[in-house]
Amino acid sequence: MDVLDDLLAGTRARGGVFNLTILDAPWGLHIVDEAPLALATLVKGSAWIMRDGHEPVRMEEGDVAVLSGTDPYVVADQPDTVPNLRIHPGGICEPLPGAPVDYSARLGVRTYGARPEGEAMVVSGTYQLEGDVSRRLLTALPPVLVVPAADVAGHVMDLVLGEIQRDEPGQQSVLDRWLDLALITTLRAWFARPESHAPGWYQAQSDPVVGLALRLLHEEPAYPWSVVELANRTGVSRASLARRFTGLVGEAPMAYLTGWRITLAADLLRETTDTVESIARKVGYANAFALSVAFKRVRGTSPTAHRRASTAA
Repeated sequence: MDVLDDLLAGTRARGGVFNLTILDAPWGLHIVDEAPLALATLVKGSAWIMRDGHEPVRMEEGDVAVLSGTDPYVVADQPDTVPNLRIHPGGICEPLPGAPVDYSARLGVRTYGARPEGEAMVVSGTYQLEGDVSRRLLTALPPVLVVPAADVAGHVMDLVLGEIQRDEPGQQSVLDRWLDLALITTLRAWFARPESHAPGWYQAQSDPVVGLALRLLHEEPAYPWSVVELANRTGVSRASLARRFTGLVGEAPMAYLTGWRITLAADLLRETTDTVESIARKVGYANAFALSVAFKRVRGTSPTAHRRASTAA
């Protein structure tokens, strides 16, 4: 298992909200759904994505956009178009002043628009993410990224138009899995682009030494790793591993391992009723005290306080 596998395993669509919106110019969508992660593709037409504090980003037909963070944004036919639709949590579509009264009328399952053959067709799906593993992925993404159609697996995107308008048994699961696959193919294509400034852990995976070290740490986070052990497993000296790992990933091997263990522990504290002692052993600490010391040093709070806050939230 590589690093991206691990992060994506914690980022799975469950009950994702999907919309097909069919529009005629001038059109603009004001997205206020508060989803921490969204994916959109243009089945037809072109568009611009605007988010406060960022330059407008152009989308062409077949391109795929990934939007991270809960701040609102606008998708429109032109950067200066005033939005005439607002998308709320749950995919609820609200016509704004100036919009035709039938713009929120359903044209079919998960489909909104004034007419079925509009000038633009936008498909979107959103994730409601929880957990520290998911947040670790989100921090590696810009607020808006767009991958050209030519760089994204076409057949994956071709599936969505037929699936989103169906109402078959198990359809939500089909769409959730499509969203996961579309996200994976889009992120791989994005990280491969020079302008993505891919995080160190992603770039390091292609290094024969550091990539192997990362895989070992992710496959066995509870193993009593040391730099000496990692160096032996990767076939280089301790000094060489430490230098290459820090240079590519941006932090030393043991610091990286500590951060990953604490991330895993944080999710286990939130998602399970396991004791702190049990969780400590699962992520590589000898006992609850050792985990508590490391957790407080990294997060500034105790495991018990973290669990209490997560439960309250």
